[in-house]
Amino acid sequence: MNLHWVLLFASLLCFSLVAGDERNTYIIRVQHDLKPSVFADVQQWYASTLRTTTTTDVPTKSLMHVYKTVFHGFSAKLTDLEAEAMKARPEVLGVYPDRVRKLLTTRSPQFLGLAVSGPNSLLTESDYGSNVVIGVLDTGIWPERRSFHDKDLGPLPLHWKGECEEGKGFLRNLCSKKVIGARFFSSGYEAKTGLMNETVDTRSARDTEGHGTHTASIAAGRYVPQASLFGYAKGVAVGMAPKARIAVYKICWDKGCVDSDILAAIEKAVEDGVDVISMSIGANVIQYNLDPISIGAFGAMEHGVFVSVAAGNDGPGPVTVTNIAPWLTTVGAGTIDRSFPADLILEDGQVINGASLYGGPPLPANTSFPIVYAANVSALVEGQNGTRISSYTARTCAPKSLDPELVRGKIVLCERGGSPRASKGSVVKEAGGVGMILANVVPDGEGLVADAHVLPALQITESAGSHLLEYISANPNSRVRLSFRGTQLDVKPAPLVAGFSSRGPNIESPYIIKPDLIAPGVNILAAWPDGVSPSELVSDPRRSEFNSISGTSMSCPHVSGLAALLIGAHPNWSPAEIKSAMMTSAYAIDLQGKPMVEQSQFKVSTPWDMGSGHVNPSRAVDPGLVFDITAEDYVGFLCASNYTDREIHSITRRPSNCSVKAKTVYDLNYPSISAVFDQPEMSTIFITRTATHVSEGVSSYIVTVQNPKGAVVTIEPPSLNFSAIQQRQSFVIKVKATGNNTVVPLGESKTEFGRLTWQDGTHVVGMPIAVTFEKPLVL
Repeated sequence: MNLHWVLLFASLLCFSLVAGDERNTYIIRVQHDLKPSVFADVQQWYASTLRTTTTTDVPTKSLMHVYKTVFHGFSAKLTDLEAEAMKARPEVLGVYPDRVRKLLTTRSPQFLGLAVSGPNSLLTESDYGSNVVIGVLDTGIWPERRSFHDKDLGPLPLHWKGECEEGKGFLRNLCSKKVIGARFFSSGYEAKTGLMNETVDTRSARDTEGHGTHTASIAAGRYVPQASLFGYAKGVAVGMAPKARIAVYKICWDKGCVDSDILAAIEKAVEDGVDVISMSIGANVIQYNLDPISIGAFGAMEHGVFVSVAAGNDGPGPVTVTNIAPWLTTVGAGTIDRSFPADLILEDGQVINGASLYGGPPLPANTSFPIVYAANVSALVEGQNGTRISSYTARTCAPKSLDPELVRGKIVLCERGGSPRASKGSVVKEAGGVGMILANVVPDGEGLVADAHVLPALQITESAGSHLLEYISANPNSRVRLSFRGTQLDVKPAPLVAGFSSRGPNIESPYIIKPDLIAPGVNILAAWPDGVSPSELVSDPRRSEFNSISGTSMSCPHVSGLAALLIGAHPNWSPAEIKSAMMTSAYAIDLQGKPMVEQSQFKVSTPWDMGSGHVNPSRAVDPGLVFDITAEDYVGFLCASNYTDREIHSITRRPSNCSVKAKTVYDLNYPSISAVFDQPEMSTIFITRTATHVSEGVSSYIVTVQNPKGAVVTIEPPSLNFSAIQQRQSFVIKVKATGNNTVVPLGESKTEFGRLTWQDGTHVVGMPIAVTFEKPLVL
């Protein structure tokens, strides 16, 4: 060893003695061609160098990583002084502190606690869902997207029996170890609507709408770096179950989805061997025996398939939730802690906050433009001199409703309603407007969603819209500016129940709380087809690999993907147990520890808004207790709900005898509680639940109850003791009406809410309680 090395090692030793034991991790960049010939390889060289930096060979001094391909060097723990000494070495090109960086994803995985895997995490326990097949019933898929690559995926699951069906623009070789099956169902659609318009639709599993590609990648998209929509939401895009397999069943076309095709797709998906069915579709509520989704899903449930469905986008009004059969998992939408702020700056300096994903050419910097209200610039009715288009048509910026002479060069205030949001911007643009402000109206309230507008535009809340309209009326010649502020993270409060998310109560079965829970569904970035613009307008030439859209259509596949992870971790659990694990582990507070509120009016959320709460994957993987439900249990519930034998037969595909199966509607082993006092003589309702212990070892659970107003809830027994996994114990919930705070007008109802919680010191098993007091009209 030459004198240079001896002196340098001595100096490092002195530095080490002074610096003490506090160490940080560093990355050392090395000029590898300076390696002394005495060392056989660079790893020996690096290890020898580390050993000379201290007088003791402590474990913290070992090499953390050795880089040999794209980066030459190593990483290790050093004191600050040792790091400074490293910089003095002739072969060292740089010493970099090992910074902790946040994993920037489409945000919802990180928001749900799925961004980092660990020894006991849901991702690790399930192997990222690799042996689970998710059947996505939607508008098809664009399989070439990077979100669907199959690199490093193993062989197909042994239980898979499906196939890749060829069609226009979709060859069999487009399927892979990721997209393992593809089928399309159009017979019912063509019979119902006439011949397919093949200039719009493609007779194959190819997605020409966008919705199916988006939902599939939310459920099971692979990791894709540098994802964004025109620079918004930049980061790594990934779905809930990155290794889960996707089977595509195209059931929706340009004019909608037909029931017969939906049923055929569910049947084929079950035959093919899917483990999860994800359906972001819905319709008005009807009896279960008349609803093909309910009927098909019952059969899927009997075959052990978990079915996730969207709650609907008709909120925030009550009794708007759809897909309400108890064997379905009905998912509402919540926000995440990310937004896309955009501002309207008035001439007097006032700033009105809004949201936008506009990514096109900006308006001239620091330039103001006149602003007008769409109702005041309506077009003339064709053929009628002096007669203007109706106020509603104009103020909602319907096609051809604006007068170019009055709009050109201006920013236009439009109201929501009628046509799709992005199309209103197209109307303003065609009329010569330079920008648009889209204002919420009742009942959209204060909830905001961001859109990829075709011109500079942003959305504002209902209260902001009212204020802006007053301002325009008082200042008819005022000018304004628009400012787009990109992506904002760590937004508070979050989550909120989305304003558009459909609400309960359940009109068909008031004894079952729907929706079951909520999941991220606002401004969700996910894969998008190459042939569809992000605004979904034919006139929009822009294309993007990803798009950000909102709806319970987005929250549904979040739960579908999470179900795939839970199935991977617990392959013997039934669909009801998977659902129970999600519901009883859900939370009803926001990330600041405050009661979760809903977005439209910022009122505290109730189970009618959010069901059991917001899904919580890290707790769902080990829920402690689950509540199982068999097919026969559902039959008993239908009997007690006054469904006839014939009606039940149409659901279950087999005869049933309600005379021997009938029991109370309250004894379906559902993981939430809804009691209805609908008779004057009713004072007490008894409800039975049976818990299954799914944790190893001995556990003792103690119950606590938050009573709803007007009722006292007691649990018997108040404790449950389990000595082995899969042990079951029942308890009775006694709901007694007290008569306090329950004044209900004739013909109306009033619901109060509480919560039941079992705890064993490790697990928290929660159930919302809804108690409804009705005063029916006497006929």
